[in-house]
Amino acid sequence: MKRFIGVDLHKRSFTVCRMDEDEKYTVARYMLTSEGMESFKKHLTKSDEVAVEATGNAAHFARSIQEGVGVVRVINPVQFKVISSSVKKTDAHDAVTIARFLRKGLIPEVRLRSKEESQMGSLIGTRDKLVKLRTILKNKVHAICNGNGVVTRREMFSSEQSLRKILEAPISEGYKVELKVIIEQIRCLDKSIQELSEELTSRAKKLKGHKNVTSITGIGDVTAAIVLNAIGDIRDFSSPGKLAAYLGMVPRVRRSDETLHYGRITKMGNKAARTALVQSAFTAIRYNDYLRAFYLRLKAKKGTGKAIVATARKLLSIVHKTLTNDWVFEDFNRFVLVSSN
Repeated sequence: MKRFIGVDLHKRSFTVCRMDEDEKYTVARYMLTSEGMESFKKHLTKSDEVAVEATGNAAHFARSIQEGVGVVRVINPVQFKVISSSVKKTDAHDAVTIARFLRKGLIPEVRLRSKEESQMGSLIGTRDKLVKLRTILKNKVHAICNGNGVVTRREMFSSEQSLRKILEAPISEGYKVELKVIIEQIRCLDKSIQELSEELTSRAKKLKGHKNVTSITGIGDVTAAIVLNAIGDIRDFSSPGKLAAYLGMVPRVRRSDETLHYGRITKMGNKAARTALVQSAFTAIRYNDYLRAFYLRLKAKKGTGKAIVATARKLLSIVHKTLTNDWVFEDFNRFVLVSSN
């Protein structure tokens, strides 16, 4: 008999509701240990359907049981508000709610990432945090210099020679101690970011589609790693619009009577991928006439911010078509292909 199993997962334990097709159920609690997991898995069958809400350890939990069940569904917590907005918050109640919605086929899912995808996602996240921290420190150096009458540009802080010049600048001793500490941290961050970038580049070259997307002007190895890891299997997206929606690059839509209102992009998807695409779009418009004309036309109507986001979405559409058709560009700026399969 088919069962629908709802799992309320925590760091140290999990509560399980096993519900049959007649909506009769039992509830049990297990410790999240090797012994607890083995005890839980003993009662699983290939006809079972399991759902667990996406948390930090949900992917590991799902991968550890997926061979022993029919289907494992990882719930999208943003779309599945039944639990978070419930007035009754107990582990047993949440597990029963998940099982009940699973039985009715009403579970909104997120894709279960492979172990390799999760590892690359973690690398990307760490690199992103270090880059943001470095930017904060560079902004602080910029502020100290300008506050002492030394005019600088933020791009000056990208080379070792520039950092040494800043330390030699005519700045009061109190600020120099602060600058020395901050610049040393920037140097450490540069080294760490470079190490992570090299690891991402190495991993990216092994991904299907790497050669395709890196043939597009503006997309380098690190951006390819970020975008390809976010996309996963391109066959999951039947159109560029669905891919854009998945990455949160479509506008919010509100309908009132017969009037449609379009707002800012949803930002519901992978933030690192959106950022990488926007950065790539800035590079692409410098060299590609088609994308530059598209950007300038929108910039005149809607301003720089909306124009570059729209151009990034246009670039994502090109990425979708490139991966779907297995294109490799010999000269992207003239849209000349090496091969088309």
